[in-house]
Amino acid sequence: MPKRSKKGEDGEAEVVSAKSPREAAAPYVDPPVREETADGRPYNFKVTSWNVDGLRAWVRKGGLQWLQSEAPDVVCLQETKCGAESIPSELSQLPHLPHKFWGSAVGRSGYSGVGLLSRTAPIRVTHGIGIEEHDAEGRVLTAEFPSVYVVSAYVPNSGRGLNRLQYRQRWDGAFKSFLQRLDAQKPVVLCGDLNVAHREIDLRNPKSNRRSPGFTQEERDAFGALLDGGFLDSFRLLYPDVPNAYTFWTYMGGARERNVGWRLDYFLLSTRLREALCDSKIRSAAMGSDHCPITLYLAL
Repeated sequence: MPKRSKKGEDGEAEVVSAKSPREAAAPYVDPPVREETADGRPYNFKVTSWNVDGLRAWVRKGGLQWLQSEAPDVVCLQETKCGAESIPSELSQLPHLPHKFWGSAVGRSGYSGVGLLSRTAPIRVTHGIGIEEHDAEGRVLTAEFPSVYVVSAYVPNSGRGLNRLQYRQRWDGAFKSFLQRLDAQKPVVLCGDLNVAHREIDLRNPKSNRRSPGFTQEERDAFGALLDGGFLDSFRLLYPDVPNAYTFWTYMGGARERNVGWRLDYFLLSTRLREALCDSKIRSAAMGSDHCPITLYLAL
């Protein structure tokens, strides 16, 4: 049976495969960046997404320094666990990202939360998806830019014992409809912790996690329906068969050192952005959270 561990301040369950600590490491090597599209256009829009597992702790662990070196045009953060009134002052150290927006759970300190930071001012930024049941949890920020929408999302975990699976299913349907409404207006870049490993290749131990949150058939089917509804998984489009590419590792049992992980963080794109895609990177060496950052390169 898989072991379970605590998910920090917000109480969401993580799943840890019960494997021996002696299990051999299966490293992922991040290949060089592809800076051009297939037809030779250089990238001009760079987005980084990171589940920081608590913004204040992430700052203490050096996350800001890594972000400064990555130098994206837009940053999307998830699981910030703090409201706008308690954002760490160190965020002012990002002068190249002067436009900062925050969303947090209503009446629940230390739970959920998302952020979006931008080099240029968005046309507008909206909170949530327009449904009170979901918006009260502070899980979505949407920034409209001239060519695209960028959505920072922290999808709800189905919880210990799948006690929130029904809620997750309601969320999945509502979120898909929200994204399709955006897509009808202009292309969408969805990024964040989507709390699902879509295929068996997307986690180290699929067999022992069939009914674990993040790998239930219900969640995987909903993700597939989103792809069928007009979106593509940018990483798997470019790297369809690359194994050991994970973005989350529990703190327990040396999981990160052994790369016993899950790919829970994604850049999903409107299908008409396919030709604009240069690269979709997993920055697995970056520390500061139980998730690593991911970075997208587009030629818009």
